[in-house]
Amino acid sequence: MPARATDRRRAAVLGSPIAHSLSPVLHRAAYAELGLEGWTYDRFDVDEEALPGFFERLDPRWAGLSLTMPLKRAVIPLLDGISETAASVEAVNTVVLTEDGRRTGDNTDIPGMVAALREHGVETVESAAILGAGATASSALAALARICTGEVVAYVRSEARAAEMRQWGERLGVPVRTAGWADAAEALHAPLVVATTPAGTTDALSGAVPERPATLFDVLYEPWPTELAARWSAYGGAVVGGLDLLVHQAVLQVEQMTGCASAPLGAMRKAGEDALARR
Repeated sequence: MPARATDRRRAAVLGSPIAHSLSPVLHRAAYAELGLEGWTYDRFDVDEEALPGFFERLDPRWAGLSLTMPLKRAVIPLLDGISETAASVEAVNTVVLTEDGRRTGDNTDIPGMVAALREHGVETVESAAILGAGATASSALAALARICTGEVVAYVRSEARAAEMRQWGERLGVPVRTAGWADAAEALHAPLVVATTPAGTTDALSGAVPERPATLFDVLYEPWPTELAARWSAYGGAVVGGLDLLVHQAVLQVEQMTGCASAPLGAMRKAGEDALARR
């Protein structure tokens, strides 16, 4: 049932650390635009050990939870079920709570990535490269399974990580080839490059951006732009940023938690941009 202005429901983002999260800004902007005056959205610093206790204290007022690291896998045993999308990468970033107590998990990062790319004109690609091999990289691989018609090359720092990415490829039905981080500059010639590494990791690659780059999807949103994204843009390449991903996955979360058919993408993006400008 769609949310009503008279409803008084709660939602929040959980993780550790969590103070940096823009999720409250985005969700509150959506509630304001949708006229959901009684809805609140907070943030709570919760680690894996504290997560079961937090769930025990949830009451019928709760409509949903957003989850960030390190909780995306730890939450699964606490749920009544998860979507096929979440199961495909064994990661949940969205929990929808019904008034009868049912808890269902989903992953909006994957369709959020696809939506962010489509917004920038990337519908399909013949091949792609991923920089990194962490949890975000597996979600990126799942997103590429929906739009990439050929091989994905993952550039990683260890053979253990390389083996993990090849295993994810087999599971998701994506042909994955791995290469060492020493060769990461080669990735920049791909039709689509997805950078999933922590801040500063790709700075050294900025000098290797080709004269006519294609599309870069850098999942970071702070600091922004990264050195790689700035050089990419300066050379005329298309850049999709972490805020694009954050907003698109949050749109899906708002729609699931509130039951509203269409969350206000524009208002949420502006709220996020304004919040980052103030930092």
